[in-house]
Amino acid sequence: MPTYRIAPSILSADFARLGEEVRNVVRDGADMIHFDVMDNHYVPNLTIGPLVLEAIRPHVQVPIDVHLMVRPVDRIIPDFAKAGANIITFHPEASDHVDRSLQLIRDHGCKAGLVFNPATPLHYLDYVMDKIDIILIMSVNPGFGGQSFIPEALKKIAEARQRIDASGREIMLEVDGGIKIDNIAAAAKAGADTFVAGSAIFGKPDYKAVIDDMRIQLASV
Repeated sequence: MPTYRIAPSILSADFARLGEEVRNVVRDGADMIHFDVMDNHYVPNLTIGPLVLEAIRPHVQVPIDVHLMVRPVDRIIPDFAKAGANIITFHPEASDHVDRSLQLIRDHGCKAGLVFNPATPLHYLDYVMDKIDIILIMSVNPGFGGQSFIPEALKKIAEARQRIDASGREIMLEVDGGIKIDNIAAAAKAGADTFVAGSAIFGKPDYKAVIDDMRIQLASV
């Protein structure tokens, strides 16, 4: 049975209580913290940077998964690594040299990965699987929280799973966007093992109840 990981996205957390929020969600069963970085350039929104990561890093011991929705990426990768990221992913369209950006992340001691928008083909993986630790499939168009899951993403998750299995490598397969109790099992059946959930968790008063219900759904796969 796969190891399933639930990664709440702090994009939907209460930013006035961010340290408390990440402590509480980890206490209630989260495996990772998903940290969304938007630049109002690559995506039409502006969020948080390395200083916020540095501030919350002492509050949790679980891995922090930094998703860069920025262009360009190379300049800011070292800043997030220094601030305490464990995983850094970026969109291949946002890098002039995908292989170099992946290696830069690894050179700074973090796991590296690529993120695929709903309409982005997976062929960027063809020549860099040896530098990939995680693949993130977007099941919404990036830029805003609270969007609805795009069902076509299930096909892309399945295709990414085939690529991972064929590579023989230990690569996480993450899905982000509209993940809720009622669709997390479908994403797992398609091959995902890591699930980003923002409003589905932080939008509810009882984080533990939501995470527990998600695990019940995953256990049924």
